[in-house]
Amino acid sequence: MEAIWILLVLFLVCAGVGVYATARAVKAAKRGIDRTVHQARRTVEDTRLRARQFAQPGTAGELAELRLSLRSSMHATEQALTASAEQDRSLSESLGLFRRLTEHGRELEEDLKRLEREPDRARVTALLPELRERTQRITRSADSLRWAARDRAQRFARDDLDALGREIDMEAGALRHWTAETAEGPGPSQGAPEPPSLGTTPRTEGYSWQKAWRKSARPENTA
Repeated sequence: MEAIWILLVLFLVCAGVGVYATARAVKAAKRGIDRTVHQARRTVEDTRLRARQFAQPGTAGELAELRLSLRSSMHATEQALTASAEQDRSLSESLGLFRRLTEHGRELEEDLKRLEREPDRARVTALLPELRERTQRITRSADSLRWAARDRAQRFARDDLDALGREIDMEAGALRHWTAETAEGPGPSQGAPEPPSLGTTPRTEGYSWQKAWRKSARPENTA
């Protein structure tokens, strides 16, 4: 009976894990599809604005130019901050400021889109200076955040490269340790050998031969 309960519990656990994994996979696939659709819509809208910018001079073309400048700056800043925040936690405050700036950017884009359908061209022309000034303020702030994040990332990369270069130089010097020994001169082990101690060194065959030769070389006394 206990074995049946254990098998039942294991089956339920496996089923729960399978359902959880399936749900996560479905959510991830949905996010991927939504991201692809959003990027496709953005690309289509940017292409349409570029075409209107060159094909419709005057008020309509300037409105398209303002929208295109705003969208390009905000999109580039969002990508730069999101990519940098994954490695640098200190950019969380910058992301918060950018989210607040994004709200202003969306409001401005909605105003520009409404003015594109406005039949009173004179009214739109009168509003263009104020719209241009708002666009420049938002894009200037977005560009400032983006370039600051990029400069910070490049500074960290240079500092890391400098530290890595110093470590590599130290390791290369350690691997070439014999060059330092050559510059300082031979050590005690590389110099002339010390003479052996007479009290501890046994006599050699050469020494006995020389002693015998000297003894035999002496002249004998004659009577």
